[in-house]
Amino acid sequence: MTDIASPFTLPCGLVLKNRLAKAAMTEGLADARNRATPALAALYARFAQGGPGLLITGNMQVDPDHLERAGNVVVAPGIDAAAVEGLRALAAAASAKDTKVIAQISHAGRQTPITVNKTPQAPSPIALPLPGRQFGKPRALTEAEILALVERFVFAALTLRDTGFHGVQIHGAHGYLISEFLSPRSNQRQDRWGGTLENRARLLLDVVRAVKSAVGPGFAVGVKLNSADFMKGGFGDDEAVTVARWLEAEGIDFLEISGGSYERPMMMGNESMSTDAAANQARRASTIAREAYFMDYAATMRAAVKTPLMVTGGFRSRAAMDAALASGACDLVGLGRPLCVEPASPQELLEGRRAKLDDWEDRLRVGPGRWLGPASPIDIVKLLNGFGVQGWFCLQLKELAAGREPDTGLGVLRAFLRYQSQEAAAAKAMHTARRAA
Repeated sequence: MTDIASPFTLPCGLVLKNRLAKAAMTEGLADARNRATPALAALYARFAQGGPGLLITGNMQVDPDHLERAGNVVVAPGIDAAAVEGLRALAAAASAKDTKVIAQISHAGRQTPITVNKTPQAPSPIALPLPGRQFGKPRALTEAEILALVERFVFAALTLRDTGFHGVQIHGAHGYLISEFLSPRSNQRQDRWGGTLENRARLLLDVVRAVKSAVGPGFAVGVKLNSADFMKGGFGDDEAVTVARWLEAEGIDFLEISGGSYERPMMMGNESMSTDAAANQARRASTIAREAYFMDYAATMRAAVKTPLMVTGGFRSRAAMDAALASGACDLVGLGRPLCVEPASPQELLEGRRAKLDDWEDRLRVGPGRWLGPASPIDIVKLLNGFGVQGWFCLQLKELAAGREPDTGLGVLRAFLRYQSQEAAAAKAMHTARRAA
């Protein structure tokens, strides 16, 4: 019977030693010139020693002006020899113990922080509707810029292939640029890149087609896709299934199911941030029964496509992971936040030394009670909880990269403040380095 210890072969021929995958998580460990560093390699060496069959890196950006944070690695035309060697060292470290490593490639679009770019590119000039002035108003991409973006993804994929990575995952989820094109809320274009679903999916499909053509056989090309963005008038379940069928026709090697954006971070398990109470209640019941946030959507996808499916978000017990795999609803189990605190836990699950991972996020909140918790009726408190918890996990990755143990006593508010301070310093250093170049 299929379980987490079973090997798996992707359509391109890449063999994974087991069904556990470390999902993409932002690391923020690049240097001021956005190059992979020894600290990043050390982090992935630690992940590889932990036993999963597949490691997917945090988003590597194809455009230096459109980052998810200042510490992103950039793989774009003009990178120097040191950047190439940094990628090579990262791939080698992550490949220990017969682990396969895939780089997630992305463009942050309008979710580029204002400290990185005050006027980022997006499908349409629609600002991210969040308080706090963290993101600037974007400008719409021109046709020529969109076509150039496709070539940027190709450049990144070829560079990563040549530096030892086993594949790439094209990020089409979580509200970043490709996801913005897919959603009619953020894409209100009137040309061939907007309107119908076929037009809104054109960028994703063009990128997949161009990348697969360039990298050749044996190199995995996957996609991370929102099952929905959980916003009224946004990208929905039925559209996701249609896009998945189109991606299957393009021959992708795996599809990771996720959902949400910065506006509705469902990928973080924040059901409380959805405005649909009935959907929240039904989804909570499903999550309790099946653990993973997106298993219902994975089952729908499985009925529609034969593409290998990876589901990330919420899995904690081996029993639930094995049940999901045995049912055929997914082929790979993605693990994220637990590995920020316990990077050796996949091996413990595989060897039967552990039955369940800890739910660290359930312990993390700004303060007690409804008013200071993640479901606070006060928007700014709700955001402090969301971004504070995200900062908490990001800071744990930095501890691991430095060879230390996680700082589990760190409070959420302190984590938020420390994270924001470090991000501001990283952005300043990045801009200083660019001016000096």
